[in-house]
Amino acid sequence: MPVPAESFGVVTNNAGQTTVLVGRDKRILGAVTLADQLRTEAKQAVSELKRLGFRTILLTGDRSDTAKAIGDALGVHEAVGDLLPQQKLDRIRELLGKGCKVAMVGDGVNDAPALAEATVGIAMGQGTDVALETADVTLMTSDLSRLVEVLAISKRCYRVIMFNFWGTILVDSIGIGLAFFGLLAPIVAALIHVGSELAFILNSARLFRQR
Repeated sequence: MPVPAESFGVVTNNAGQTTVLVGRDKRILGAVTLADQLRTEAKQAVSELKRLGFRTILLTGDRSDTAKAIGDALGVHEAVGDLLPQQKLDRIRELLGKGCKVAMVGDGVNDAPALAEATVGIAMGQGTDVALETADVTLMTSDLSRLVEVLAISKRCYRVIMFNFWGTILVDSIGIGLAFFGLLAPIVAALIHVGSELAFILNSARLFRQR
């Protein structure tokens, strides 16, 4: 029967570390403490996501104390550990049930169900084949700063699309109203229509400046 590490004076802290005993011939020779290392860009990426208005949640199968330690280091809004793949999926469904739009980021087999269920599934470039095939978006690298860039571009595209959509509705509605009462000559209507379409095309062209 395994003997608890505490019997050998080994202390396991709650800073997201795991202590592994090393032995030979049934003798304990020492202990090794393992800990996950955060990517250098991870904390900055989370900070940028929060600045953009996203709520960040860490879902992991690691121990709860490890999840909390990593979550605190990253600065996420919430960190939940000890999750099985089905529990990750249930959490995504819970958020969707509240009317949230959920972007799930993952790279492992255990993330695949949640990636498929989320509003947008995003797989990291060095993830498993299952995650890459399931996700809606695949980042070519595992650089988390690219995730921030993707989300920023998507929000900018959405704003441009909605501006063009409602702008077209407004211009056409005014034009139809004026034409109905005979206040708009055909040639003027044609010029306004072509001019407005050109303006909306140029507005869309601003997206090409995104780097």
